[in-house]
Amino acid sequence: MKVPFVSFVPMEQELAAELRGAFERVFRASWYIKGKEDAAFESAFSEFCGREHCVGTGNGLDALILALEALGIGQGDEVIVPSDTYIATALAVTNAGAMPVFVEPDIRTYNIDPARIEEKITARTKAIMPVHLYGLPCDMDPIMDIARRHHLFVVEDCAQAHGAAYKGQAVGSFGDAAGFSFYPGKNLGALGDGGAVVTDSKALADKIRALGNYGSDYKYHNIYQGHNSRLDELQAAFLAAKLPHLNRMNAQRRVIAQRYLEGIRHPDVILPYVPEYASPVWHVFAVRTQKRDALAAYLADRGIGTMKHYPIPMHLQDCYRELQIPQGALPIAEEISATELSLPMYYGMTDAQIDAVIDAVNGFDR
Repeated sequence: MKVPFVSFVPMEQELAAELRGAFERVFRASWYIKGKEDAAFESAFSEFCGREHCVGTGNGLDALILALEALGIGQGDEVIVPSDTYIATALAVTNAGAMPVFVEPDIRTYNIDPARIEEKITARTKAIMPVHLYGLPCDMDPIMDIARRHHLFVVEDCAQAHGAAYKGQAVGSFGDAAGFSFYPGKNLGALGDGGAVVTDSKALADKIRALGNYGSDYKYHNIYQGHNSRLDELQAAFLAAKLPHLNRMNAQRRVIAQRYLEGIRHPDVILPYVPEYASPVWHVFAVRTQKRDALAAYLADRGIGTMKHYPIPMHLQDCYRELQIPQGALPIAEEISATELSLPMYYGMTDAQIDAVIDAVNGFDR
């Protein structure tokens, strides 16, 4: 049986009428930027996240950049980020003009290890950017405690964690601000690109909105040297159509993950660890094995798609040579990069497909 790594078909077929209706509504209105659809989605998503304000952006990277810039973070500042995450997290820091400072993750959760943060804080540190990687919440209580004691901002990177919760509280509702991505493959994905920042501060939301609109607070009045990064009406309408279904679709991901956790029993495969505080949404189901490439090939031969997240750690990417961080300096990130393999995980997987993945992994014999 063929099992793709990801498929949007089941979700798109189920929501086809609502998505077409959203398109027709925008098309009839002939208003495509900063209109009623954007305002309606921002209101619904801020409520979903438990925040007072939401500002739509062009993509998830821009959401993080704008949040940092609005907080006044830039040249000469440092921002603490996990050493194991998608490169957009570090790019947000450097695009804002600041320096990313990498902190190693907990090898069990892949998320930033709070016990390692304080040793990296300097007089130049202005913020901590925890990433709820693969849809698993970070351990936020100690992170927030460190931030309070050192007078640091917290900007949550929630790009992969729409609907996840830490001790019953939604991710994105802890820090000064939180950035989300609505890239099509996300748990809440647009039919194109999009992002958003959520916060409880009206002043911060207003500044982010202006920064994303050429630095303008009203037409032809520019108070900042801003950007062009706005969530367009069409994507906002699609997201508003999908949002009421997100919790239900996340629930099915949890069922799939539980089936994997209970069914996969292979001595060479390390399964994800879920702390008691976490209610993950399983954007990715990431296993680890020293035989990663062999397992990926074995599964591919049986029609099962996989993905490697992320095979080159950020500090070893060509674009960050200037940081002069040598190989071996961040061994946990490097270990995860060399051993992580993501199994199929998407809404609409059938029982037969889940069984096929479990049986194939358990049958791995190379």
